[in-house]
Amino acid sequence: MAAEGVYWKPYQLESHMRVFPEGQFCAEYKGQIIGSCSSLIIKMEPEYKEHTWGEACGTSLFNNHNPNGDTLYGADVSTHPDFRRLGVATKLYNARRDLAIKLNLRRIIAGGRLINYCNYADKITPEEYVRKVKRNEIKEPVLCFQLRNGFRFIKILPNYMKDPRSLNYATFIEWKNPSFIE
Repeated sequence: MAAEGVYWKPYQLESHMRVFPEGQFCAEYKGQIIGSCSSLIIKMEPEYKEHTWGEACGTSLFNNHNPNGDTLYGADVSTHPDFRRLGVATKLYNARRDLAIKLNLRRIIAGGRLINYCNYADKITPEEYVRKVKRNEIKEPVLCFQLRNGFRFIKILPNYMKDPRSLNYATFIEWKNPSFIE
């Protein structure tokens, strides 16, 4: 999203820290922030409900944070372009998994941007695009990364967020906590 000039503003990050400090992570190298991710706890009913980013997060201030929820929602993850493919995002995902286990949350879900779908939209549907990504016929850095990190694809989320590269589509992804105790 940074390529489109979309960044968290200081007041939004301050709200994330006020609402749920345990769910916000930064990766630092030599005093420079090189990656981050923001998360909140929600209760989604039904559990695989079609939703937008705003519906899940309750605005950029995380107004939907519910400490009594059962799901960690991955609002975003980003790595500075100079530090990509070095495992930074994987470490951030691991921190989220560790938090979900520590808090005994049932799962982690998120909407993942289909950043290369704009190159294929005139030929195939988003569902077919995902099938081709899963068969390694199309390189999709976001979804491939999420699948390698133990998430599974649930379904396409239309109108997830305004995003010209994905044409507003996202993947609904899920990681189930193997240590969850009801």
